[in-house]
Amino acid sequence: MTRLTEEQISVSLGRIPGWKQEDGKLCKTFSLPGFRDAVQWVVRIADLAERENHHPELLIRYRKVTITLTTHDKGGITGKDFLLAEQIEKLPIPKAH
Repeated sequence: MTRLTEEQISVSLGRIPGWKQEDGKLCKTFSLPGFRDAVQWVVRIADLAERENHHPELLIRYRKVTITLTTHDKGGITGKDFLLAEQIEKLPIPKAH
């Protein structure tokens, strides 16, 4: 998969609300009801990442999860990043207890 142009990235960002480009990477921060919910949700992301063989950077800060995607061997954003972001968007976020 080849690295996307700025125009391709802009068009693709329109398909995934809340995601943005920062420093050549796709990123978004999600809010979850609590810490345990955040950790369990990240495990579901890990399962997706393993299936796709494409691994995001994941940062858990209490009930916030920041996901950063880039294709390291291509030196930037590719279609693989957008595909994984779209799959992450489909994961239900737990509701508050």
